[in-house]
Amino acid sequence: METTQIHPEGSGAAPLRAVALVCSLRPSPSRSSSQLLAQQTLAALAEHGVSGEAIRVADHDVKPGVEIDMGEGDAWPGIRESVLGSDILILATPIWLGHPSSIAQRVLERLDAELSESDDQGRPLTYGKVAAVCVVGNEDGAHKVSADLFQGLNDVGFSLAPGAVTYWVGEAMQSTDYQDLDTTPDATASTTKTLAANAVHLARLLKGAVYSSP
Repeated sequence: METTQIHPEGSGAAPLRAVALVCSLRPSPSRSSSQLLAQQTLAALAEHGVSGEAIRVADHDVKPGVEIDMGEGDAWPGIRESVLGSDILILATPIWLGHPSSIAQRVLERLDAELSESDDQGRPLTYGKVAAVCVVGNEDGAHKVSADLFQGLNDVGFSLAPGAVTYWVGEAMQSTDYQDLDTTPDATASTTKTLAANAVHLARLLKGAVYSSP
């Protein structure tokens, strides 16, 4: 089971926590480009004083369904606890057949249960939390995949900052993988830093002034 902890360099601002749900189809210890980009995003967040962890969802028995707990053996309740204990959720996915991975879709389906949960003021528990997306693939389609994930995350109550996605896609009809690059492309590294800065800014604003009840 792969869970990577990232610790911040230090910041005088209010502490924030992030969790990255890595939706690679491959369980640990297989190498994963989605895991790599998620870790790079957590490292960028750490530069702003955000601690966090990456969870490889394929390492856990997350049952299909749209309930908080799907019964015996379901690993989602533990992952959900990490999500609700964080200020920022990163959803990292590869592109398969032009779509987010089936595991990313399952995560969204399990998050759908949050529409039935609320705090003492009637707000969904995800209100006040920020989400962002990491996408990797060997064909075009990162914008389409991030759009799919943005809509689902927003539907279940997460807020999205400007520039809420970082991605890399290789040349069409080729087999180069992100994790096999000698260096991180400047454009991806810059986009990851923008994602981190904007997500932290919004998360700190929401931590100080959460949305009003419906």
